[in-house]
Amino acid sequence: MTTLTMGKALNAALDRALADDPKTLLMGEDIGRLGGVFRITDGLQARYGADRVVDTPLAEAGIVGTAVGLAYRGYRPVVEIQFDGFVYPAFDQIVCQVAKLHYRSNGRVRMPLTIRMPWAGGVGAAEHHSESPEAYFAHTAGLRVVVPSTPQDAYTMMRQAVASDDPVVFFEPKRLYHVAGEVDLDAPLADAAPLGVARVVRPGTDVTVVTYGGLVPVALDTAAAADAEGVSLEVIDLRSLSPFDLDTVAASVRRTGRLVVAHEAAGEAGLGAEIVARVVETCFDALRAGPVRVTGYDIPYPPARLEAYHVPDLDRILDGVDHVLGRPSSFSAVTR
Repeated sequence: MTTLTMGKALNAALDRALADDPKTLLMGEDIGRLGGVFRITDGLQARYGADRVVDTPLAEAGIVGTAVGLAYRGYRPVVEIQFDGFVYPAFDQIVCQVAKLHYRSNGRVRMPLTIRMPWAGGVGAAEHHSESPEAYFAHTAGLRVVVPSTPQDAYTMMRQAVASDDPVVFFEPKRLYHVAGEVDLDAPLADAAPLGVARVVRPGTDVTVVTYGGLVPVALDTAAAADAEGVSLEVIDLRSLSPFDLDTVAASVRRTGRLVVAHEAAGEAGLGAEIVARVVETCFDALRAGPVRVTGYDIPYPPARLEAYHVPDLDRILDGVDHVLGRPSSFSAVTR
C-alpha cells in the first residue's frame, strides 16, 4: 500500500494506462509541459512523449471531436476538459456523437473514450470553474458517468474507465485532489468493484444518506455528529451516477425507512430527484417519511465569498436528517 493524494493517484492511474497500452493517449489544454492546471498529468509528457500526451488548442469541441476519430481507429483517448464549466462547447460532440455511435452503428463502432473533468466546488473558484453538470450527462443514454471520493477509487476507477469500451465521463472532485489515503497500486482490476456499483461507506440503522464525490467526507462527518446524538446514519457513496446502483440504495432504505440525498448541483431536475423517484417507485411501503434532497440552490454558481452558503454542509445535511426523523427543521416550512 502507498499513501497518495487523489491527484497523485489519478496521475499513477494514467501513467499505468499509458504504460499498459500503446494505443492509449492523453489530450487536453496544458496537460503536457505544464502537467495540467491541477498537475494531474505532471511528468507524463516527459515520460511518454508529445505524441501520446498531447497539448491541444483551447477548443473543447475540437478536442472531443478529434478523440472520436481516434476511438474510431482503435485508440483509447483520454481527454481532459480543463474545468467543469468549459465542457459546454463540446456538449454537441459528447451527446450527438460519443454517446450514440455504438448504438447507431448496431454495435460495430465502439467509443473507448474517457472524458476527465475537474468538477464541482469547495475550492473558492468562480462560475465556470465550480460547476456540477452531472445531470446533463447522466440523462444522456450511452454514457457512463462516474465520480470517485477516495484516492483508491480514483486510481482504480480511472484504470477501469480507460479500459472500458464504453465512453466514460469521469468527474474529479477538485476539493479532494489534495486529500491523501492508502492506495494499492498492484491490486488486480478483476478483483475491484465494477464501475456501476455503489459502496456503503458507513453502516447505520436510522437514516440512509446517499451522496457522491466531495460530499462523501461531509456525509461521514455528519454521521459522526448524528451518532453523538444517538442517531445512526448509513452513508452510501454512489461512485457511479449513470448507471446508478439502485439495488444498494433500495436495500438500505428498506432497512432504515428514511432517505436523504445530498449533492452540490442545483436541486431542480438534479440527480437527487431521480434517486428519490426510483426509491419511491421501488420501496414506497418501506418509507417512514418523505425523502429529502439537500442540494445547491437553483442559481448560477455564486462568487467565492458566498460559496459556503451554497454548497451543502454538515448542518444542512443534519437539517434534512431532522426532517425525515420528524424533528423541527427548515424543511418543515418549505414546500418541496
